[in-house]
Amino acid sequence: MSAASNALILTLNAGSSSIKFAVYRVDDADSQAAGGDEPALLAKGQVEGIGTRPHFIAKGTGGQVLSESWWQPVTDGAGAETGHGSAFQQIWSWLEDFADGGRIMAVGHRVAHGGEAYARPVRITPEITRELAGLIPLVPLHQPNNLAAIQAVAADHPELPQVACFDTGFHRGRPKVTEQLGLPRALLERGVKRYGFHGLSYEYIVEKLREIAPEVAAGRVVVAHLGSGCSMTAIRDGQSIDTTMGFSALDGIPMGTRPGLLDPGVLLFLMREDGLGVEALEQLLYKQSGLLGLSGVSNDLRALHQSDDPGAAEAIDYFVYRIGQTLGALTASLGGLDALVFTAGVGENDADIRARVCADAAWLGIEIDADANSGGGFGDGARISPADRRPEVWVIPTDEERMIARHTLRVVRGD
Repeated sequence: MSAASNALILTLNAGSSSIKFAVYRVDDADSQAAGGDEPALLAKGQVEGIGTRPHFIAKGTGGQVLSESWWQPVTDGAGAETGHGSAFQQIWSWLEDFADGGRIMAVGHRVAHGGEAYARPVRITPEITRELAGLIPLVPLHQPNNLAAIQAVAADHPELPQVACFDTGFHRGRPKVTEQLGLPRALLERGVKRYGFHGLSYEYIVEKLREIAPEVAAGRVVVAHLGSGCSMTAIRDGQSIDTTMGFSALDGIPMGTRPGLLDPGVLLFLMREDGLGVEALEQLLYKQSGLLGLSGVSNDLRALHQSDDPGAAEAIDYFVYRIGQTLGALTASLGGLDALVFTAGVGENDADIRARVCADAAWLGIEIDADANSGGGFGDGARISPADRRPEVWVIPTDEERMIARHTLRVVRGD
């Protein structure tokens, strides 16, 4: 790549054992004070296996492998795992070679929670980092990893601008009744409320709908973000009306290893009868439940489809049932439905799940074209319902990294 005359944006999406990254080019960055071109994707990849045996891979826009390596975990002087710091160093080392003289202008981060203070992306300062750390109790298994990536960049490149893009931001401003919980008001005043997550994904889908189907974007839409983590959101005229994830990323529809909707009495029972403490409950709720817990086989729907174990089929049945039930509830929140959009790993790639969900939703008038549904190749988005059928059904691949890059560019330019 020849990038000497270009500025680059690096996006980071840090999980507990992985960091996903993407690199975007911004042409003639110095001339874009009043706006400019869309950041152009150059490469994306990830470091997975942080804390065990890290694996780095970077791919070009055509999916070709640009670089791949494995290495042993790096420890500090006390023998503790440095984790995200060493993973970032590996990404940066590759990026310096890949950039071929290009200037890295900023790093954008996906941050799970912005709390009450932050609805829009912001340039990160030490004070903001401290404030975001104060939100760790709200998302204990997500926020620390996001902050670890921010701190790793700051430690090695303190002069480099960093931008935080919040997964809760898209859901800010929705009706207050959808944020409240049936708990004492004093808890609401402490921030115990329904926030909603996957906001960067929903924001991208809204922008894409405005581009390819503006009449749909202006209507009543339910977006099903189905992946390892799953949520669904009711959107009217591009604004979040209600969403399934609430105070944490545990609520709503079942996920790969998280339960979704759960009677809190179950937790009281386990605490009282089995003596489970906070750490054991976190492990149960975040790592052992959902499709994995129900099936006893896997958290991956691809493996469940191929399994002969009765538990696998039961887990899929429950997953489909809860999606359909939730679709009905969100349609009620909207007062009707103009379109259903599937996105994220499962939503984009699992034709069987889409077909079953839509068959169960025939009472809403939903119908899909079987060939369109199974054909794949959805590109920037494709309708899989007949042309004359309403509600419409779409499959639109999400791109959270692109949203982070867009926001990062706007913040750095001061737009």
